[in-house]
Amino acid sequence: MQWGFKIMTIYYTISFLILGTIMGSFFNVVGDRLPNNKSIIYPPSHCENCNHRLGVLELIPIFSFLLQGGKCKNCKIKLSIIYPLYELCCGVAYATCYLKFGLTFELLYALTFISILLIIIISDCNYYIISDGVLIFGFLFLLIEKIFIFGSYEAFISVIDAVISFCGMFALKLLGDFIFKKESMGGGDIKLMLIFGFVLGYKMALFSIVFGAIIGLPISILVLYIKKNRVVPFGPFLTLAALNIYLLGITYESFINLLIK
Repeated sequence: MQWGFKIMTIYYTISFLILGTIMGSFFNVVGDRLPNNKSIIYPPSHCENCNHRLGVLELIPIFSFLLQGGKCKNCKIKLSIIYPLYELCCGVAYATCYLKFGLTFELLYALTFISILLIIIISDCNYYIISDGVLIFGFLFLLIEKIFIFGSYEAFISVIDAVISFCGMFALKLLGDFIFKKESMGGGDIKLMLIFGFVLGYKMALFSIVFGAIIGLPISILVLYIKKNRVVPFGPFLTLAALNIYLLGITYESFINLLIK
């Protein structure tokens, strides 16, 4: 029985890893097209350089990139290594969700949250835009799932947490605008806190701002050193912070206990 359980765990872990890479390929399309007001269905996936429509063997996450030597099959233009790395990260995130929550309804809730964040990383990195559509539909899905899985009372408390988190981020923006005498934060980052507060609770949602700043500071310094005129979006660092908090199960109490020790 124990060996059978281990085999099934390995099987499902690999399955969710593969599912995550497939979804990652799709999220890449969504995160790239929505900010440009393009359909996520048409036209089908194609090379941005020569418009070559990708065949079945060119759409296999990670492996297509490796088999083609990191180049377009048609025009031979070099493809970014970011694509397979992103797909791999999505796969790892999905597999981690399975290992944490098992085959439960809570796994569906976790995958919805993780998927929203993964799409946001792409759109904010490429276009400095956090799509309202992703936030609205993502929040509605999370709300419905929360009511179904945890009950209406828990959903109501989560909505309160979402509002507190939003207000806290908005207050931080006003303070930043006053100190720097210019726009200090995008509206998408503020609205993103609604999702964070709903899922993480307002305490950890607000902590994700600090955690995101810690993650982003060295990376931002490096990017600005290499490309001096480049704007560094804050959204991806916020989402990375939220991903770590959620998947590692970091709570307000555990964080306080760590500081005390």
